[in-house]
Amino acid sequence: MLSFVDLATRPEFAVMAATCRNDHTNWSAMETHRHVQVVLVRQGRFRRRVRGIDMDVDPTVGYIGMPGEEEQFAHPAGGDVCTSISLTPALWRTLAGDTPWLTKSTVYVDARLDLAHRRLLATTRAPDVDYAGAEQLTGLVRHIVDQVIAAPTSAGASASPGDRALVAAARDLIRDAHPAATGLLPLAVHLDVSPYRLSRAFTRELGVSLTRYRNRVRVTHALDRLEAGEIRLGALAADLGFADQAHLTRTVRDHLGHTPTALRRLLAGACLTHTQEQQQAVAWASPP
Repeated sequence: MLSFVDLATRPEFAVMAATCRNDHTNWSAMETHRHVQVVLVRQGRFRRRVRGIDMDVDPTVGYIGMPGEEEQFAHPAGGDVCTSISLTPALWRTLAGDTPWLTKSTVYVDARLDLAHRRLLATTRAPDVDYAGAEQLTGLVRHIVDQVIAAPTSAGASASPGDRALVAAARDLIRDAHPAATGLLPLAVHLDVSPYRLSRAFTRELGVSLTRYRNRVRVTHALDRLEAGEIRLGALAADLGFADQAHLTRTVRDHLGHTPTALRRLLAGACLTHTQEQQQAVAWASPP
């Protein structure tokens, strides 16, 4: 079951929270949209098929859909909570250029885009959507435009189906903190491939190294905890597998340009606590 909550709507754009409780493994019927769609995941994961290519969508990989594009979805892992951003073709052209050419439809959600997503959601709960909200929205979309249009190479286009499946399996292990995900070598052994092939496939598919992706996932977990009000940075570092608090701080600052303490202040009071977010996700998914 799919439900939507309208967070902000203007003539040029709409921001909605989408919650899916569907656990079917089969592909849905074909869907199309009139507007440009940007979808970023907050919780869970699902699969999308477009132009015969399957992709795994989770908090580290979103997607952009173009008007009239036929797409299908499957939810083999259960439900998810996403942010769906709809842009009119006219607004899209002002941000992407008059004749934008997409090199790919997947969007690698690096830590800065993750933070921009969270800040956009915060502005939709504030009264100044027309200025602060629109500013956050256009900044977020420009970040995506630079990746899917202005990027010098297409990270996903040249990857083989076998490499895409390999990277998807590695992402699952890293996301779930599998014991084999403690390093490149044990991860490659678990997946029965050479470390070189795994590392090369990862960079080709997502445009970032395996090491940076693993740290990206840990930074997401750190953001979740900071957003929920975590103040024990030493405990946070230990829980996420960092050597110490200084290691956590260096990694977070490298990915986001802010220290954990600065991020806690940035997000304080603007975002829902983790418990409130879970309660709202349940409310979104409940029938009226």
